[in-house]
Amino acid sequence: MKKVALPLRFGIAIGGSLIAYFLILSLFKLHINPIFSLFNGVIVAFGIYEAIRSYKLEKGNSFSYSGGTSVGIVSGFVATIIFAIFFTFYATEINTDFLPQLLGAYSGSYDVGIELVSFTVAIMGFATTVVLTLTFMQLLKIGQNRNN
Repeated sequence: MKKVALPLRFGIAIGGSLIAYFLILSLFKLHINPIFSLFNGVIVAFGIYEAIRSYKLEKGNSFSYSGGTSVGIVSGFVATIIFAIFFTFYATEINTDFLPQLLGAYSGSYDVGIELVSFTVAIMGFATTVVLTLTFMQLLKIGQNRNN
């Protein structure tokens, strides 16, 4: 249980931060502008970095590359699942006009449903998680010639 507590805690915090950011944007009607979703990457990056760094501090000299990678991946995947579920709930129950507004001109040209959009949100989150985790592990790994 202790092995999954850290990534779960950070994953829930990242997911909550993504939801809070989305809701703040929605207050100003900015959530339909995709450019603002770029900041989601900053939120996820900070959370994954802090998760791996906390794991490294906790493990000390027994910190391993695979352990740090697992913490980053699990944290990001938990956050992505939480946000994708919220996103689907928001688009189907809270603001049913959200999806047509988000897709704008594309909604008339293609048959795009909430399933495809939610799947896309999840895939983007998973891909971002993998890339960020591998990037941060290069920064935080214990090298042979470095005293980390």
